[in-house]
Amino acid sequence: MEWYNPPVMLNLTLPVFISRIFTLVVAFTVHEFAHAWTADQLGDDTPRFNGRLTLDPRAHLDIVGSLLLLIVGFGWAKPVPINPYALQRRTPAGTMLVSVAGPFSNLVMAILASLPFRAGLLDPFTPSGEILPSASSLLLEFIFINMILLFFNLVPLAPLDGEKVAEYFLPPSGQDFLARIRPYGPMILLFLLFLTPRMGLDVFSWLVVGPARQVLQMLVQ
Repeated sequence: MEWYNPPVMLNLTLPVFISRIFTLVVAFTVHEFAHAWTADQLGDDTPRFNGRLTLDPRAHLDIVGSLLLLIVGFGWAKPVPINPYALQRRTPAGTMLVSVAGPFSNLVMAILASLPFRAGLLDPFTPSGEILPSASSLLLEFIFINMILLFFNLVPLAPLDGEKVAEYFLPPSGQDFLARIRPYGPMILLFLLFLTPRMGLDVFSWLVVGPARQVLQMLVQ
């Protein structure tokens, strides 16, 4: 028995793969539904009109993002279309609230999944050499990836949710800066994810993986 060590990147086993399928279907679906539901509650019917106000995974999952989640441990789903002008008619914070709803749903799912550990029904120590995931290892992987999604989506770069959250709270000068770099957001993210580790500075691990591991241990111990 050993403390669960969340695998990342290509350290993939059959139990981890099965756990990630479960996480993909549940966590990604709920994340995108949270965006759609919040927008709908704030008077924007764009998600409803586009068939996104549903818990049917087929409406939300992206093929490439799903494959990446299964293989390397992080990925994405289809963005939920919204109408910022419709949201702002209800509240100036509308776009920010819709954006933060997705990461918040990941936090809620992680907390709920940690309850069996906190109640002493499961422990965070998993047997090595599992052929199929135990309830413990499945929930631990589920919590860990939800934390990955939480911290990754809160990075303040487009097209991530954190960009809209940061934009709401920043002064006008900060908002202008985000607007200027918005077209380059995907390229900056690729640089942070894949090139900085080769330069000896793994920003993704520092901003996302490290905090995700820490919160995982806090939740289950």
